[in-house]
Amino acid sequence: MICMNVISRQFFGPSIGFHSEVAKFAVVISTFMGISYAARKGRHISMSAIYDTVPWRIRKAMAILIPLVTALILFALTYVSFEYVVNEYERGTTTAYLGMPTYIMYLFIPLGFFMGGIQFVRNLIVNIVNKEVYIGTDALDYNDIKPEDRHIDDQMQV
Repeated sequence: MICMNVISRQFFGPSIGFHSEVAKFAVVISTFMGISYAARKGRHISMSAIYDTVPWRIRKAMAILIPLVTALILFALTYVSFEYVVNEYERGTTTAYLGMPTYIMYLFIPLGFFMGGIQFVRNLIVNIVNKEVYIGTDALDYNDIKPEDRHIDDQMQV
């Protein structure tokens, strides 16, 4: 949408009026709904310099503590962002071009935080129940996979 607006503005003059609203909706939805997917697949951003260098027992403890703390933070953010959505609803704010209530777009923020929190709780449970260390519900810790057992797809970051 943004690229088409740039092309339109370059060749045909004025820009498309509602492009920024549609782009904002797309960014908000993809960002916040992607939180839980990234957590499930173990593809979330992580600073693993310390995690990668510690012994297995400490990694296992960290694999339990980190999802617990992350889930608590995400649930707190769910509460705060839901209050913001309620505030937007009460104010009755709408977008300029589409005339859509802004709270509809902002509903995806607490929903994404909540689903992400649930996913991190699942990651916590998986690490408590299993002996292996998991970085996601579906992802075994890369330190525990022998190099000869790794597949090229596992190493690709998409």
